[in-house]
Amino acid sequence: MNRPIYVTKPFLPPLEEYTESLRKIWGSGILTNGGPFHDAFEASLAKHLGVEHVSLVCNATIGLILALQALRIEGEVITTPYTFVATAHSLLWTNNTPVFVDIDPVTLNLDPCQIEAAITPHTRAILPVHCYGNPCAVEQIQEIADNYNLRVIYDAAHAFGVEHRGQSVLKLGDVSVLSFHATKMFNTFEGGAIISPDAKTKRRIDKLKNFGFVSETVVAASGINGKMSEVSAAMGLLQLDYADHVRQRRQAVDARYRQGLEGLAGIEFLHYHADTTANFAYFPIFVGDDAPIDRDNLHDRLRQRNIFTRRYFYPIVPDLQIYKRFEATVGNQLSVARNKANQVLCLPIYPDLGDDEQDAIIANIRKAF
Repeated sequence: MNRPIYVTKPFLPPLEEYTESLRKIWGSGILTNGGPFHDAFEASLAKHLGVEHVSLVCNATIGLILALQALRIEGEVITTPYTFVATAHSLLWTNNTPVFVDIDPVTLNLDPCQIEAAITPHTRAILPVHCYGNPCAVEQIQEIADNYNLRVIYDAAHAFGVEHRGQSVLKLGDVSVLSFHATKMFNTFEGGAIISPDAKTKRRIDKLKNFGFVSETVVAASGINGKMSEVSAAMGLLQLDYADHVRQRRQAVDARYRQGLEGLAGIEFLHYHADTTANFAYFPIFVGDDAPIDRDNLHDRLRQRNIFTRRYFYPIVPDLQIYKRFEATVGNQLSVARNKANQVLCLPIYPDLGDDEQDAIIANIRKAF
């Protein structure tokens, strides 16, 4: 390939449409602190997602930190080792102790059986990730949380627009946190959102994201500057008009990969449950031990041909040096997570990926096999 094909490419609306929004921002002189675009985007986003209480934030990592702070989580938090490092970082930033347990080999999400085995008198919450937008075992996780009086905070960074049994997956648990980073299927340059179950929780989060201010002269908590700017909110409001198009294009790319790579010995795909309305945020393949080429060689071979894939999520978080001290106990060796991390390769997927480019990716993988 002459032109590089990256693992993702942000969808951008027509520049002239966004320029019109910028003119309005210039005219108002309001750049942040809950301006008109912020409020309009917050309301429109809630309607689009089918939820009631949305708090826009500057990014999802801050969103997770705010969620943990708003729910007053202090202690051990059970979470997945198979995730982007920001999930675990949010726990360290709030002085919580991450407890990593293994994942289910099919869904790649937290294994509910492993969750229950890891609960101690110090456990305060469960922090699962809807990995690749594939919903967790939400009913089982909620049952465990109810039995042990634990909070559930979902890292829903991958789960924009995902539905489980006909309702938004963001309604589940105590709080869900979305990412609108440039690499996500829905972006606001940088940004994120927290979905709260009630107005009281939203009000607390909204205060915490504005330094903890209750009024001009009263600060009630040690909050942080987590607000979304008007320029990001304007982008988000405009992006909502194209969200269905983006999902449909990603679905087409997903289907073309599955058809083109079908039958290759040693490759497995991510499978969605029949009750899931997927968003096709990622297209991971898993290169097994029975494949004629290993994952890393395939990764390097594609890179030599200007095809840039990513090993999301390798290595697993507990294998990073700063997390070694939090390695799982209770006999849990995280074998499934490590195995999947050693096999995973996320292929390029984005709305503008051309059929000829995708066919070249498929042809190069088939040739390598």
